[in-house]
Amino acid sequence: MSPLNWDGSAPSSGLTESVRELDTGVPGLRLRVTAIGAAGVEARVRGGDQRLLLVEAEPLGERPARVRVEWRLPCAGATGLWRPHTDSRWLPPSWSKPRVADLAAGVPIGSLLGAGDTALCTFAVGELLRPVTIGEGAVEETGEFVWWVEHQVDREPLSLRLDLTGRHFAETIAEMVAWWGTGAQPAVPDGAFEPVFCTWYVRHLEITAAEVERLAALAVPLGFGALIVDDGWQTEETTRSYATTGDWQPAQGPFPDFADHVARVRALGLAYLLWVALPFAGDRSAAGMRFADRRLAHLEELETSVLDPADPEVREHLIERLAALVEEYGADGLKIDFIDTFARHATDRQAVAEGLRALLTGLDERLRPQRPELLIEHRQPYVGPGLWPYATMVRATDCPHNAVENRARTADLRLTAGPLAVHADPLTWHPDERPVEIAVLLQSVLFATAQVSVDLGTQDAGQLAVLRFWLAVMREHVGLLQRGAFRPHRPESGYPLLESRQGAGLAFGRYAPVPITVTGAFELLLVANADPDPLVRLAFDRSPGPLCLLVRDCAGATVADTTVTVAGQELAVTVPRGGLLTLAPADRLGQG
Repeated sequence: MSPLNWDGSAPSSGLTESVRELDTGVPGLRLRVTAIGAAGVEARVRGGDQRLLLVEAEPLGERPARVRVEWRLPCAGATGLWRPHTDSRWLPPSWSKPRVADLAAGVPIGSLLGAGDTALCTFAVGELLRPVTIGEGAVEETGEFVWWVEHQVDREPLSLRLDLTGRHFAETIAEMVAWWGTGAQPAVPDGAFEPVFCTWYVRHLEITAAEVERLAALAVPLGFGALIVDDGWQTEETTRSYATTGDWQPAQGPFPDFADHVARVRALGLAYLLWVALPFAGDRSAAGMRFADRRLAHLEELETSVLDPADPEVREHLIERLAALVEEYGADGLKIDFIDTFARHATDRQAVAEGLRALLTGLDERLRPQRPELLIEHRQPYVGPGLWPYATMVRATDCPHNAVENRARTADLRLTAGPLAVHADPLTWHPDERPVEIAVLLQSVLFATAQVSVDLGTQDAGQLAVLRFWLAVMREHVGLLQRGAFRPHRPESGYPLLESRQGAGLAFGRYAPVPITVTGAFELLLVANADPDPLVRLAFDRSPGPLCLLVRDCAGATVADTTVTVAGQELAVTVPRGGLLTLAPADRLGQG
């Protein structure tokens, strides 16, 4: 067989490369494996229907060695490229800079999309700890789409799963996530799905114990279940510097008796979480001076060093300080920030990944036995399955005032978060924002756990009514909205429609004037309308019979409450922007 005409998008290593081409049995799919720095390569393809393939490749002879798998398909009918880090959905050229996923950042998965949310090819790599380099893009010369994945193989072979079944892309991604499995993942507590009030956008670093307690008291009657005290609790400085990070001691001026303060907030009924910037040791901190020779980098503009988690003393220091926040002061959990910074500044990403795993394992083994309900927040881009055992929730990265971005990021996270709760970036708005616009912000993250960061004491009655209503909806239907089978639609268009199903419950978020297709029987159907077009059009795959219909506006006031009989299989209902439509079979009146 003559060599395939590969375009060289995977760069040459300059070492001995042993190449083998594989017959997949799938029309149009070409695949080859390369062992770099090895005398030969062994590879095999397994798959029952020849469209669900598991490729395993490993070097022959001495290990470790790097192994690469490359494959390509005709780029026919492609509409976009889904990747887990919520970037543009466009089709990049094959010569684009590759991405790297390891424990500290990224997820080794992706999907080439076709019309109608079909997956032309979804892939995932089995390596969850060490760096995986991923190239993907359209080949100008041939009109094909090419992928390549590469990582170092020590013992287990490089394992790659391909799905070319043409199903809905969310289904194929869900099966990849199940393939990764959760291992020893502890149960995620219900508290991880409670709405959160966060101090960051409302106060930034200008916080005190009294101010936190004021906001906490206002948050409880609105339906919040947890409080995150963000950056500022550990310093008396109010600039955007990280010069005092790393010691993780409460600032005595603004927080004079920290344990009593935490106890007072918890007595209100809120779980209490503290922000920590895990990699940072500031220039004016004791940790910064102590570990000056054990850092990955110095960030002059931020006045801090990035510590090296591969160093045992660094790990011991961080475990002791972070554990004390729970053991000595009574915090319910931690918002662990900037984990991806380890990866960005590592010269040896594998050593850093292994050190990070040892650090997080040590902290978990220290705290989890005494606090099974411990809450730990991670955020994009450190959301991969290798981190699942060390977190309870993952959050969209910072996107203040941006409903569309928050919706896209939380939707992407729902696809790959496994058992973890997915949290929105804290919602914030101008003090004069109209109630309906606040409702749209909340609707945009309806299928995630809401976080909010505004001064609750300055909100007017209309603003508070919207917040109270939508938090109540999220809490009442938490299973359906956050734990159901999630199906987002049209990622290349910014997810104009989101859907979730749990048992006989069905929920939709409508963010554009699009029709909604309802499949299967249901006992409860929710539609949140965030679009200015009020005419919500439903197409059923069977006659739903008489329905109880309830329409509420953005603050929960009843607009319509009636029984309708659907003539045929279509129904159009006027639902105001920011409002909620609830449908249920008429014979269930009063039961749900």
